[in-house]
Amino acid sequence: MSKPTDGPQAPGRSRRTVLQAALGATAGSGALTGFPTLWAQNIKDIVIQHAGPPVTAIGLIADQATKDLGFTVRMQASENADLLNRFLSQSSAIDVADVSLPFLKYLVGRNVLQAMPRAKLSNYDKSIPLFTKGRYPDGRVASPQGIAPFGVLYAADAEGKSFVNGESEWLHGIPAVTNADTLGIRPDLTGRPVTSWADLLDPVFKGRAALQDQPTIGTIDVAMAVEARGGVTYGNKGNMTRAEIDRTMAIMMEVKRSGQFRSFWTTFDQSVNLMASGEVVIQSMWSPAVSAVRTRGIACTFQPLKEGYRGWGYVLSMMKHLTGLKRDCAIEYANWYGSGFQGAVIARQGYYSAQPENVKKFLTPAEWDYWYDGKPAAEQLPDPFGKPAIKPGEVRDGGSFDTRMGNVAVWNSVMDEDRYLTRKWNEFITS
Repeated sequence: MSKPTDGPQAPGRSRRTVLQAALGATAGSGALTGFPTLWAQNIKDIVIQHAGPPVTAIGLIADQATKDLGFTVRMQASENADLLNRFLSQSSAIDVADVSLPFLKYLVGRNVLQAMPRAKLSNYDKSIPLFTKGRYPDGRVASPQGIAPFGVLYAADAEGKSFVNGESEWLHGIPAVTNADTLGIRPDLTGRPVTSWADLLDPVFKGRAALQDQPTIGTIDVAMAVEARGGVTYGNKGNMTRAEIDRTMAIMMEVKRSGQFRSFWTTFDQSVNLMASGEVVIQSMWSPAVSAVRTRGIACTFQPLKEGYRGWGYVLSMMKHLTGLKRDCAIEYANWYGSGFQGAVIARQGYYSAQPENVKKFLTPAEWDYWYDGKPAAEQLPDPFGKPAIKPGEVRDGGSFDTRMGNVAVWNSVMDEDRYLTRKWNEFITS
């Protein structure tokens, strides 16, 4: 399918009509077979089912895509654990999905996803080198600990059944969303500055600390804290040996028995309520959860820490069952997804698009300066739904995009010893 240009269009020619013309021309040329010649009339009947976590599968994104593209996009929001189960058991009910980088380790080679042709993805070349080249924004080689984007982005061939070492012409998904996570704190209640991951385990916060109840993330957060306080050094915190897992879990058990952890949360709302209530003053947290606490008028900081961040990312992937016109529409949706509107929506809750320059034209100068450049807010800024979120003069925790994403110490991961880790984690949680 010919790709419509993303530049200015002639009066009266919307993105929808350009897409329809392209589809009609392709069908008429005989380059694609098995579908009616008048494809332009059939676009309106296409429905793309998009699955993702609640923080990215946002209805207003689907609504705008539907208006712009001329076919229907519907969002299906599920928590990450449920998403993985759906991908493995119900992939035929999904067309495209926000797939976290670690999930690719479970899905590639399982007849769930299909490779996406790099040549048809108009925003691939606008994607950040952290995904496409394995380098930080300033050119430094990125941290390889955990599942770094560059190591799982590329497919070996059109079949998409395996990863490839280095770049290729096929992708397991187009780079979509990323961020660098750290600890959330209540600065009004901690009683002192928090500057290190080691503070998560400091007895001064006994009974007021919390972890995310997810084996890999929770264990990596503790490993960051253990290494930061000294005495233990890991080869790869995102891919521990059994001996490293055993040593970390022994420390976690000791810390838990001391009463350090108030809670182990599993959902976004739980993390928000723990922090907003003051039950917890330091914990694993997501950027939108910090924003949600702030919208209640409560001080909450996504605290930069000297050891760096735990990075994560999503790609937008296509399910294996897509063919013909629906597949072409899914690729066109992937191109729209990286063209800026979606990135502006998620920026207003603290997430980054993998194509930041496209986002710039959908944000006000004040929004861009705050969310991406790390400058003080020049005016009151809204959340994704238009509610006041950022007060004039506020500065984003961690500073600019380059500063945050240039200091990733480890990536979210699925370890080679994942089954062993999960068993040990469950023992830890139930002890």
